[in-house]
Amino acid sequence: LPTKSSFLKNDIMKKHIPSIRIYPLAVLLFFSGFVSTHAQTIRLKLVETSDVHGSLFPWDFINDKPANTSLAQVYTYVKALRADQGQSVILLDNGDILQGQPLVYYYNFEDTKSTHICARVMNYMKYDAATIGNHDIEPGHPVYDRLKKQFDFPWMAANAVDTKTGEPYFKPYTILNRNGVKIAVLGLITPGIPMWLPEKIWSGIDFRDMVVTAEKWAKIIQEKEHPDVLIGLFHAGVEANYEGQTADMPRNENAAQLVAEKVPGFDVIFVGHDHHGWNYTVKDPAGNNVLILGTLNAARTATEATLVLNKNTTTGQWKKEISGDVIQIEKFSPDADFMAEFEPVIKNIKTYVAKPIGEFTETISTRESLFGDSPFVDLVQRIQLELTKADIAFAEPLSFNAEIKKGQVYVRDMFKLYKFENLLYTLKMSGQEVKDYLEFSNGNWFNQMKDANDNLLKFNTDANGELIYSRGTPQLATAYYNFSSAAGINYTVDVSKPAGQRISITSMSDGKPFELKKMYTVAMNSYRGNGGGGHLTQGAKIPKDEITGRIINSTPKDLRYYLMKWIENEKTVNPNALNNWSVIPADWWEKGKEKDAKLLFR
Repeated sequence: LPTKSSFLKNDIMKKHIPSIRIYPLAVLLFFSGFVSTHAQTIRLKLVETSDVHGSLFPWDFINDKPANTSLAQVYTYVKALRADQGQSVILLDNGDILQGQPLVYYYNFEDTKSTHICARVMNYMKYDAATIGNHDIEPGHPVYDRLKKQFDFPWMAANAVDTKTGEPYFKPYTILNRNGVKIAVLGLITPGIPMWLPEKIWSGIDFRDMVVTAEKWAKIIQEKEHPDVLIGLFHAGVEANYEGQTADMPRNENAAQLVAEKVPGFDVIFVGHDHHGWNYTVKDPAGNNVLILGTLNAARTATEATLVLNKNTTTGQWKKEISGDVIQIEKFSPDADFMAEFEPVIKNIKTYVAKPIGEFTETISTRESLFGDSPFVDLVQRIQLELTKADIAFAEPLSFNAEIKKGQVYVRDMFKLYKFENLLYTLKMSGQEVKDYLEFSNGNWFNQMKDANDNLLKFNTDANGELIYSRGTPQLATAYYNFSSAAGINYTVDVSKPAGQRISITSMSDGKPFELKKMYTVAMNSYRGNGGGGHLTQGAKIPKDEITGRIINSTPKDLRYYLMKWIENEKTVNPNALNNWSVIPADWWEKGKEKDAKLLFR
C-alpha cells in the first residue's frame, strides 16, 4: 500500500501550491539564444521525475487505453533542453518506478532474465542519478539487486545501511561536473519501510533517520568533495506530521523539509513519495533559501530547477540564482525515436495483459467500498479466507475508483482487483484486538453523524467546520486504503456514536459465538500485518516489537498472484457481497452515502 500524504491542511496547500509554467519547444529554443556562453556564467537545468509507478510508455496497460503522460513525453522535454547549447542538463529520478503498471510487474516477476525494462528505458534516457523508493524495495532483493547492477547511473540511498558492513547498501551520493561546476547529489529514502514491508524483502538493510543521515553525509561531502552546488534527492514527502507523526520523532516518514530546515548547505531538495506538485522555498539554519520541488505521480509532472551561476574571479565563489518550475508533461508528445525503440516491448505487454483468466457474473466497483460492505472488497476477503483457512480476514479498497466489468476477466483486471504487491499474512489476534482494530478503522473512516443530513464519511474540515477541498474534491481525513473491514464475523458500525464506541460484533459468520478473550487466526496483507496504517499498533494496541511474533505464516508470492490463480481455478466467479456487516442507523447511512457519493464522484 502506498503511504502518500494527500490530506494536507488548507493553509499549507495555499502556501505551497506551485505556479505551473509550460515551455513549448519553440520558446525554449528562442530563449536559449539569450544565455551567456561566457565561461564565468554557467546555466544548469536539473530535471526530476519521481513516483513514475511504471508509466514508462503512453499506454495504460491496466485499462487498455492510451495514457496522457509517460517517460516517453518526459524524454521529449529533456531532449529539447539538451538541444540548448547554452545550458547543461542533469536528469534525476526520485524513486517508486517499479510498481504500478503490469509492465514493471512483468519484468519484476515474470521475465527475470532480460535486462529490466526500467534499466533499458532510463539508460536510454541517460539519467545521471536516481534515488530508490519504498515501492522499489517492495519487489524484493532479487529485483532491486538486479536493477542496481543494470543501471548505468548510481542508484542512491545514504540512509539504507547494510547491517553487515555498516556502509550504505546503495550509493550514498554522486558527484557531477558540468562546465567547471561541481554538483553533489545526496540520496535518501523514507525510513518507514519496516512499518510497511515484510523483513525478508529488506533483510540486511537498516533504514535510518533522514535528518541524522543528512547531517552526517552533508558534512562528509563538504569536507571531502568541496562541491559548488549541493542537491538533495529524497524519496520522502514534506509533511512531517503525516498520520500523527511529529517533527522530533526518529525516522520520520516525510522528513524532506526537516532536512532542508535543519541541515545547512543544500541549494535544492527534490522530494517524492507524497505525489504533490511542490515548488517553494524554506530557510536553512544559516538563513539561506532552499528550493523544494516535488512531482505528481505517473509522470504527470516533472520538476525543474534552473541554476544560473556567476563566478567571482577574485574570490572564486559562485553566486547562484535558483528558480523552480513544475512542468505539465501531458503537453508534450511522445518522442518518436523512443517509441520506435520500445515498440516490441509495448506489444509484448499488451499480449500479456490480454490473457483471459475467468469470468465474472457481475460488475464490481470500488466506489461502493468507500461507504460500506461491497462485492469488490468481499471478493478479496473470500479468497483470503479460502487461501489461509483463517477465522477472520481484513481487507480494504486499494483503488479509489476501479471497476471490473461483468463478463470475461483478463490479467490486466487483476491490477484493478489488487493494486499492490503485498504478501498475504496470517496472524494471531484476540477477539478484543479484532474489535479494537475495527474501532480504529471505522473511527477514522466514518463521521459521527448528528442526523441523516450529515456526512457519512469523515472529511477534513477547517476551523469553521467547512469541508477542505483539494483539486475540487473534499479531502478524506484518512486515506481510503485504510478503510479496513472484516469478513468471518458479523458486526455493525453505529455512526451515531463517537469513535471507539461504534463496533458491535454479534457472532462469527458461521453462527458460532464471538469471544473477546479467544485467540483467532486473522488474514491480512503484509502492509497491514507489519503495522502499516496503525491498525495493529494504535488500534489493536499490539506493541510494534510483538507483531512479528504474531505472524503464523506468509505467502511466498504476492497476493495478486494468488487471486489470479484462484479465479483461473474457479473459471466463473459470482462476486456478491457477503453482507456480514452494516452501517447503522440504516436510514442515516443511505442518505449520508448518497450525499457523499455526489461530492466524491460528481
